[in-house]
Amino acid sequence: MSQINSDTKSLVISTYHDHPVFECSKCNAVIALQDELISKAFSGRDGRGYLMHSAVNLKMGMREDRPLLTGVHTVADVYCLGCNERMGWHYLKASDQTQKYKEGKYLLEREKLIKNNAWKLDD
Repeated sequence: MSQINSDTKSLVISTYHDHPVFECSKCNAVIALQDELISKAFSGRDGRGYLMHSAVNLKMGMREDRPLLTGVHTVADVYCLGCNERMGWHYLKASDQTQKYKEGKYLLEREKLIKNNAWKLDD
């Protein structure tokens, strides 16, 4: 647990410049490209969640078998590198064959994200 709470703000990378991204709502660290969104029809611990192909600026917590709406999955909570906020979880293993598509993907809590469209106004 000490690693989760350790100061990792200096490890935050600045990436995906001028691309639409999702950012941490607490510290504005870039978490994922909007193009990596698979589905908005997921449930997290605190409400709606987004299933994502990939994510950045996250650190992984302890792996655990967790009973979810679609069965038991082996997951690890993921935390923002910038502020240690729990952002969701990483699917490591699904026991049900119909849920295997989630393995290696991220569930990010919608309420923990800010959508930054990177729109530019013409001068």
